[in-house]
Amino acid sequence: MWPAYHFQVPDTKRVRYICHTDAKNEADDQFTIAHVLMTDKLDVKGIVGAHFRISGDPRYGEGMSAKASVDEINLVLDLMHLKGQVPVFEGAGTAMPDEQTPVDSEGARFIIEEALKEDDRPLYIGLQGSLTDLASAILIEPSICERMTAIWIGGGDYPEGGEEFNLLQDINAANVVFSSSMPLWQVTKSVYKTFTTSLAELQYKVEPHGEIGAYLFKQMAELNTMLKTIPHWPQGETWNLGDEGVVAALLEEIEQDEYYTLQDAPRVDTETMKYLPGSSSRKVRVYHKMNPRMDLEDLFCKLAINFPEKDS
Repeated sequence: MWPAYHFQVPDTKRVRYICHTDAKNEADDQFTIAHVLMTDKLDVKGIVGAHFRISGDPRYGEGMSAKASVDEINLVLDLMHLKGQVPVFEGAGTAMPDEQTPVDSEGARFIIEEALKEDDRPLYIGLQGSLTDLASAILIEPSICERMTAIWIGGGDYPEGGEEFNLLQDINAANVVFSSSMPLWQVTKSVYKTFTTSLAELQYKVEPHGEIGAYLFKQMAELNTMLKTIPHWPQGETWNLGDEGVVAALLEEIEQDEYYTLQDAPRVDTETMKYLPGSSSRKVRVYHKMNPRMDLEDLFCKLAINFPEKDS
């Protein structure tokens, strides 16, 4: 636990947590990794680096984006002075070829290992990108479905669905998870897009706080400039920290049922990413609302407490 806090999270309130992140995809995952690590409610058992692909992106060779995510995770840990304190695992380098064939990886094997441990505390996995590693773990060892809960930032809004980046990374994997018996909490596109902040706010509330704060702001400001030729995104002075939905789901009262509905688990059309009828006996928790300002202020306060601004 972080010694600077003047409060304690009772052991009875702590949960086991796996952070799953495509950390080098954009510039928002890093904020959520830091937030997860500073949140004492979450006993972080490990972090899995996920693959990602962007059309026309020349940064990484085929199958190398998960390794890039791992490198970025390790950098964040180093900047937070946590190097070697949290295990990091590389996930699959590519999406699943179909719904029957897992892509084995150390990330998928770690998910299985943690899920099968004897521990009375609940286990959650927060998925900030593709579902490849979770779906592969389910196919390799289906019994994990009864031993953990998945929180996924991804998918279009109900009832239609449609194009969405994290879903696009592995539609086969999404269908595996939707058709499984694992409890799934889904934070869809319109909800995760409410976690918006401005670059000015990040300069004021994040940049002054340690090496990690300086890096979080710098890499986001640089990417904001790098993407200047894209007409529709980003907007120039604002950024969305949508991956924060995984933290918000566990910081807020878990049974705050006015924030979500239970939906029939769909299937996803592999061409359009629209939702198709699935099983009426399988329900998923779908958030239609969260409290982004509470969540973001919690992140900013934890950075300020744990990495106080040095006197000038």
